[in-house]
Amino acid sequence: MSELESRSSAEHKQHTSSHAFGTHGARRDSVIIDEAGDVYETSEERKTIGLTSAVFLILNRMIGTGIFATPSAIFALSGSVGLSLFMWVAGTIIAAAGLLVYMEFGTGIPRNGGEKNYLEFVYKRPRFLATGFYTGYVILLGWAGSNSVVFGEYILHAAQVEVTRWNQRGVGIACITAAFLIHGLALKWGLRLQNLLGFVKLAILLIIIIGGFVALGGHVKSDPKPDNFTNAFSGTTGSAYGVVTALYNVIWSYIGYSNANYALSETKNPVRTLKVAAPLALALVAVLYLLANVAYFSAVPREEILSSGRILAASFFRNVMGESAERALSVFVALSAFGNVLSVIFSQGRLVQELGREGILPFSRFWASNKPFGAPLAGLFEHWLVSMIIMLAPPPGDAYNFILNVISYPLSVVNAFVAAGLIWLYFHREQYGWNPPFRASLPVAIFFLLSNIYLIIAPFIPPSDGNSVYNDLPYYLHCLVGIGILAAGGVYWIVWAVILPRIGKYKLERQVVTSSDGWTRNVFVHVPREALDKY
Repeated sequence: MSELESRSSAEHKQHTSSHAFGTHGARRDSVIIDEAGDVYETSEERKTIGLTSAVFLILNRMIGTGIFATPSAIFALSGSVGLSLFMWVAGTIIAAAGLLVYMEFGTGIPRNGGEKNYLEFVYKRPRFLATGFYTGYVILLGWAGSNSVVFGEYILHAAQVEVTRWNQRGVGIACITAAFLIHGLALKWGLRLQNLLGFVKLAILLIIIIGGFVALGGHVKSDPKPDNFTNAFSGTTGSAYGVVTALYNVIWSYIGYSNANYALSETKNPVRTLKVAAPLALALVAVLYLLANVAYFSAVPREEILSSGRILAASFFRNVMGESAERALSVFVALSAFGNVLSVIFSQGRLVQELGREGILPFSRFWASNKPFGAPLAGLFEHWLVSMIIMLAPPPGDAYNFILNVISYPLSVVNAFVAAGLIWLYFHREQYGWNPPFRASLPVAIFFLLSNIYLIIAPFIPPSDGNSVYNDLPYYLHCLVGIGILAAGGVYWIVWAVILPRIGKYKLERQVVTSSDGWTRNVFVHVPREALDKY
């Protein structure tokens, strides 16, 4: 280590010790000391997320279109009611294991950023490689695209308009554009609308569950009445591709259980809040999802489930409440999808902004800016643009499934590295000083790692005839695109952290700086090599 680096480290330790009180992960007033040994300061007026808000932060992200749009595909891929319900249970167990892993990291490093912080903390060599990979993961994935597609499909169904390639996408483009403009131009109204639509999601799920109990009592308008629970495992598929793709659909419905981890610097008493809010939100969603699936199978015949595609919820409303209710409630499902688009583009736009604020992206000031309307307009625009491209690229029948899988696949890769990182910490506690206030346990971390390894490998196994999730695309395409997205992050790292420093004769360093608002954050800075050579 050079004298300059040693001096910087000593100054950092002095700064840390001046705020150090209590154990790792402790906080007093507006100071957070995390397991990485860094001190992060926040202003108390910016700590606006309490227990209730944290629960709804997770709920709003998890409950999107998945529970309305994926059960039909999961049933088709599973082959039977029994295995389909088991897929939801298995997906819940994987999500619970992931939640515990993220809770340990979140309580150990309680600040904004989520898995980016955890990967950077564990994977220190090669320097900043984890940052490069994560940059590609954030920049190149259009998370909001899938829910925009479903919004278009349900709106057209409610209007009794035949769904075509362009009208569905046209309505979807209007959906994501509206979300972008609302959050970019009227931030407070966007948050209010987002919270309101969160209640709409819960209301729709409760209506479906109550309707399911009515259907179990025999009050169904379809003839013949459904009988899906007799010989529940009849027709079960043995296809590994079908099982793993069904799991992807379930896991897609649970994406968001770690959403509170992205805003822990803005959370009151982050350790305690995360330990209560995250399990509570996941448990509530798991119960709602399982009861909703039972409701679908109680009211919709097998053949209709298979043919309904992403509008299974509409078929359910028609069979239980009649055609007029079907059209009205389809609009509410579309509003639920719009609420999820608002939530996703809100958080993803801020991830792009944070990459700009840290100096990782070129033209960092542009990406980091909140001008002119007090919102990260540039970050929101970036996610809007990528989502638009992903929406328009696939063939019409494959758009939703492709977007879902191309997002879920790299997420499994990221989760595998997060789980492996936690396992590594268990065997190197003293080296990293890892002693968080919450422990997931080694068996849970191993289970989460193995689950994600399976989700990474199994999609390359060819599906049996008629079991592919796509009509026109190769069954493995989402795997290749997902790997390509991560690889693009690796290429960016080579340019950003290796080639440009050599050309510019500087060394890339991470520093903790204090902003004008009193917040501290990571920033990547260019240290001239001439300055290093003097020491």
